[in-house]
Amino acid sequence: MKTFQAIRGLLPLIKLYSGAMSAIVVLGILSSLSEGFGISLFIPLLQSVQQTDAPSGNFFLSSINQIFSGIPSESRFVFISAFIFVCILLKSILTYSHTVLFAWLNSQISHRLRSNIFNQLLSVSYRYLERTDTSKFINTLATETWQTSRALSIFVNLIIDSCTVLVFAVFLLLISWQLTIWVSFAIVLISLTIQIVTRQVKSLGQTAVQANQSLADRMWEGLGGMRVIRAFGRERYEQMRFDRASEKVRRSFFKLEMLSGIVSPLSETLSAALLLLLLVVAIRANQTALPTLLTFVFILYRLQPKVKQVDGARVALASLTSSIAEVTALLDRSDKPYLISGHIPYQGLTHEIQFERVTFHYNEHEPPALQTVSLCIPQGKTTAFVGPSGAGKSTLISLLCRFSDPTFGEIYIDGCPLRQLQLHSWRDRLAIVSQDIYMFSTTVRENIAYGRLDATDDEIIRAAQLANADEFIQQLPSGYETHIGDRGVRLSGGQRQRIALARAIIRDPEILILDEATNALDSIAEDLIQEALKTLSQNRTVIVIAHRLSTIEQADQIIVLNQGQVVEQGNLQQLLAHRGLFTQLYQLQNRQK
Repeated sequence: MKTFQAIRGLLPLIKLYSGAMSAIVVLGILSSLSEGFGISLFIPLLQSVQQTDAPSGNFFLSSINQIFSGIPSESRFVFISAFIFVCILLKSILTYSHTVLFAWLNSQISHRLRSNIFNQLLSVSYRYLERTDTSKFINTLATETWQTSRALSIFVNLIIDSCTVLVFAVFLLLISWQLTIWVSFAIVLISLTIQIVTRQVKSLGQTAVQANQSLADRMWEGLGGMRVIRAFGRERYEQMRFDRASEKVRRSFFKLEMLSGIVSPLSETLSAALLLLLLVVAIRANQTALPTLLTFVFILYRLQPKVKQVDGARVALASLTSSIAEVTALLDRSDKPYLISGHIPYQGLTHEIQFERVTFHYNEHEPPALQTVSLCIPQGKTTAFVGPSGAGKSTLISLLCRFSDPTFGEIYIDGCPLRQLQLHSWRDRLAIVSQDIYMFSTTVRENIAYGRLDATDDEIIRAAQLANADEFIQQLPSGYETHIGDRGVRLSGGQRQRIALARAIIRDPEILILDEATNALDSIAEDLIQEALKTLSQNRTVIVIAHRLSTIEQADQIIVLNQGQVVEQGNLQQLLAHRGLFTQLYQLQNRQK
């Protein structure tokens, strides 16, 4: 039952590559037929040595002897030996062919699994990503995809081995159906014994997946929070947590390997006992049928490893059920939210962006992050959003970039609903410099050029100059070719922000979004960047979120948010004259100076 659950999870992959898998199975069956027929030829070979005839009444044995009836008796041994060699050669060629074909198929499937999961992560709604631990995705992408690919390999071998068992069983029936019935009964008993011994393997597989997930959590958090760990002196505490997670993985996989490993010695011991018993009983009953008996035992001897492999594959598939479930659950598109691209190409902003009674919930059981927000962002102007933490500023930007869609209400671009615009063409005209700056683990040049992949070296340097970044970049060990480490760890916060700003500048966006874009800069650098932004903002729509109210004094309009609602709107002088929330924030910051 557990094995069937694993096979059901593999069905989408099996259907996807059904042609190649069918070819692999056919080659495996032909290989088994070649081997089985070659072994059967040992009967006439041994009979030619003993100078005896095939047992009467056995059509199969008589047919084999009939093949070589025209060969002189003195040449028959050499001729049959050559024929057996041809069968072995053919079997080897077929085996190698299906091995190569399967190696290709397995590599294709492994690549496709990883690619499809990464594509799923790129296309699924950002809200789904926010609700799920990143370490879970990493574990599934790096570990469980490999386990699923391994499960498919085991399944294909299970089919081939099962077909081989069937082919050999047919040859055994043709040689002696009476002996075959007794042997089949004994093999079934052996298989049932192994199933009883290994019945806990599925639950151990689930435990192993959970242990891997916990270890991935510890690795992700340990590496990501290294500065905090050291700052608070929690190295020993984190080492203990990591060791516990690693020890759980060790125990889980040790138990799994211990249980899976019992299949081979148990099967081999019971099978050897069966063969010896069969040989003793049969020889004592009839010594004249020695060639037939030896061939029967030889085929049975070749059959036993296949039966053992079938049992081992069944146990291994059951242990991988949880891994397959993890991968198929992540690839399943029926239970995840997606942002569906519209069909209207975005031609450019000519008038305004309008929020019409927009409400957004991150969680339906929690208060809305935005509630019935209506506002207008004019084209070619600078619009600033201010407000206390949690007011909904970043949520508003997230909706504008269409990382999520409003729960209620609509966003209009020149009167056209944002949902109806082609997602790629809309985002292609945006550039955002976020407070959560992400740097790729590559060179400074490539990080800036990420804004426009076809940018020239001169354009990259010009963008860096506008962002006040060229001077410090030139002082780096390799200048623009300097590798900045994981998430830009080798740069200061202000340097990362200036590179992020250069990345936005080189995009030459129609709409520039600055989400706390200067919060890690000193006053001198901020003044220089503000001058650059004034030049960059000409004939461009700029949207600014800033806690430093000094950075938005020149904004054409300032929109004040509080608890997800618009509470004030106007320019600096109008808001100060209104003496509302903005005035309180402004006076508080000036007092702190």
